[in-house]
Amino acid sequence: MTVQPQPGVPILRLGDVLVTGLLNELDDRTAVAFTEELTERISAEGARGVLIDISRLEIIDSFVARTLMELTTVARLLGARVIVAGMRPPVAITLVELGIELVGVETALNPEQGLAALGWRQAPQPPEGARRGTAR
Repeated sequence: MTVQPQPGVPILRLGDVLVTGLLNELDDRTAVAFTEELTERISAEGARGVLIDISRLEIIDSFVARTLMELTTVARLLGARVIVAGMRPPVAITLVELGIELVGVETALNPEQGLAALGWRQAPQPPEGARRGTAR
């Protein structure tokens, strides 16, 4: 029996901010590999911010919560700020019911607010009907 390698969690770079997200099926091995890859990217690319979108995460357990806290601490030691965005109400309720506090983890309602908090700004869009690249 051969074991197929699991695809990693994608990590995108937007300037000096890394953007990633956690999928619903996050097992312990994937969580550890994700943490290692993300910390390596923070160090190698000199990222000053990390946005982790958890809006697809329907449930959270103590291991994933601890992984997020540890990742935040390591990122801070490497000079990056981490914001976890998109927490669903059932996930927040579960954390409270289990007595798990995400100590040191900053949160944002959605990824856009998280990116804004990290200082990343989207390029302004031209007014509706304006043509791009035309000089007058």
